[in-house]
Amino acid sequence: MIIDCHAHVFENWHGACGHPSVDIHLKYIQKNLTRPAARTFRLRDRKEVKPAMLFRADDNTWAGLTDLDFRVGPYGRLEFTHDGEEYAIQYMPVGMQRIESPPAFMIAQMTYAGVDHAILQAGGTYGAMNDYNAFAQNQHPERFTGLLHIDEAIADRDDVLAQVDRAYRRLGLKGLYYSHDFSRHGYERNLDHAAFAPLWDKVAAFALPVFVELSATPHYDRASYITNLMAFDRLMARYRMLRFVLVMGPPVAHFARGGRWDFPPEVLSAYRRENLLIEVMFPITWGGVWDYPYARGSGADRPHARAVRRSKACLGIRHAKCRALFAPIARAWIMCAAIARSSRLPRRTPCSAATWRSCSDSICDTVSLQL
Repeated sequence: MIIDCHAHVFENWHGACGHPSVDIHLKYIQKNLTRPAARTFRLRDRKEVKPAMLFRADDNTWAGLTDLDFRVGPYGRLEFTHDGEEYAIQYMPVGMQRIESPPAFMIAQMTYAGVDHAILQAGGTYGAMNDYNAFAQNQHPERFTGLLHIDEAIADRDDVLAQVDRAYRRLGLKGLYYSHDFSRHGYERNLDHAAFAPLWDKVAAFALPVFVELSATPHYDRASYITNLMAFDRLMARYRMLRFVLVMGPPVAHFARGGRWDFPPEVLSAYRRENLLIEVMFPITWGGVWDYPYARGSGADRPHARAVRRSKACLGIRHAKCRALFAPIARAWIMCAAIARSSRLPRRTPCSAATWRSCSDSICDTVSLQL
């Protein structure tokens, strides 16, 4: 069985997508696009620009987002208006006429790519995903395993903890997706703060695997990422019974900008935790930095894979070639996480695929890599 350990379904982004309002959903999207790898264009003359006008440089919280009539456009674009000019960020594929990914759409992609099962991750940009992930999982249990998602920065509140209970007990979701971005509420606390102990105790009691997408907030630099990783390391040490997956793997921008991985000792020590698995994949955020067909990314994870590989932490590392859209040129190295065990799929089921997102000059697509 081939399992994609990083996939998404989501409702039409013109709506609230489970959030209390459309405005809150748009704020999540706008914050996510303040530093995008995707290209931004001034529509009048198609000039490529940086979307720095979406936020104030001195404030990386939601309070620093600027009012530019940010909106969801057609053809995979997010649009806004600045000084009377119209701009568009090409965030999704041009062929995505409406930004939505219902379960049937994802199943069609999986069928084409030869993927049997997918782990549905989450994130505020996609929506408040518990109900929709559960819908997909319950409609197609043989194809999807869904993760639950909460507002992490206020996870000490009783109403948020109640969402965990509901997502696990009533909706039947199989794990926690934890987006380490506290920008909506401020950066005073980190994921290992003592106030969040009730959340982690509850997750441990439910024996849920935890998929953590670690950020480099608040300053979007190497120092911030390492500070956050050390907080994550303390959490892993405190909850050794929990199984964690580091979503998206190590950031190229901080540890491999020169083309070779260079990990400080404390970073490598955290990555080697016995209860941590790592998604090692094509670095998604560099799809918009490297030139297509990304020759520099071919085999870029090999030294990293050798550095952190342990038989207990992965089922193996193998060379993978894409069977789908970019078959002649797409390559990646994938650490195979034991997702079957983590999400309680049949024991005979290995995790043997991951998601690779690539962007060419005119097309962005998501393809699955098979081992």
